[in-house]
Amino acid sequence: MKRAGVLLLAAVPVIATGVYFVMPTDSADAPVAPPVSSAQSSRQDAKSRAEQEREADDALIADLPPGLADPAKKELAQQLVSSAENSTTEWRTSYGTIEDLGDGCGYTAGIIGFCTATHDLLTLVERYTKAHPDNGLATYLPALREVDGTDSHEGLDPGFTAAWQAEAERPEFREAQEEERDRVYFEPAVRLAKLDGLGTLGQFVYFDAMVFHGPDTDAEGFYGLRERAMEKAKTPARAGSEKAYLTAFLDVRREAMLAKRPGIDTSRVDTAQRRWLRDGNLDLDVPLVWEMYGDTYRLP
Repeated sequence: MKRAGVLLLAAVPVIATGVYFVMPTDSADAPVAPPVSSAQSSRQDAKSRAEQEREADDALIADLPPGLADPAKKELAQQLVSSAENSTTEWRTSYGTIEDLGDGCGYTAGIIGFCTATHDLLTLVERYTKAHPDNGLATYLPALREVDGTDSHEGLDPGFTAAWQAEAERPEFREAQEEERDRVYFEPAVRLAKLDGLGTLGQFVYFDAMVFHGPDTDAEGFYGLRERAMEKAKTPARAGSEKAYLTAFLDVRREAMLAKRPGIDTSRVDTAQRRWLRDGNLDLDVPLVWEMYGDTYRLP
């Protein structure tokens, strides 16, 4: 993963002047309701609206086909991402993978490319340590917090890579990697793609972009890319063409990849996702053939 951040929500302005509600009572001893400020009321209203909107979205998604969330399609998605992240479709061989790729992200590790520079590897180890305090990575948490946001290895070398590989032999850590992949990347991407009216291919396009660009709202983050794509074409949920919208999204994504690192290999867009889109394979049906960094992959 190349950049993991936090999706920022609009802050509710704090109003200094409080508005108080006095409840009539027949007894001087009756309890008096605590004062409620207009700012607190606004926050409560916003929270209530957000909960109602989420419930409505959940109801809408529940009536849709599973798409990429279907177990067979999800397995396919992991194979496709793994071909880009770890140069193999055998994604379960990558729990212990760890390497500094020289891309400014520090150590890149595990099944989805968790990075020491981009917060997601730190979050993974923190959550894992909370459930399994005696794990072999816990002693590196202070160093991981110090290098977060940088490509530094300070406090990690020489033992961190060996500790990661050893921990990856434990089923608990493998499960933790899968849970974090789903929580941070897979589930939010598939959910939003469905709300945008996208089919299985579109859901994968969002998932892969979320993995590579991170769940950020800045220009290079996933949500920033989506906003820019929506300026160029309407989503199917807004009566737009699915193919036209996905073309716009892939165009925007490719531009962002090249702007960040000129000369970067964009085959995960050009000779994989765009190929399937051009073929009209919106359901991401097998067989699939694609090229990644000069290698050809086939799934029957």
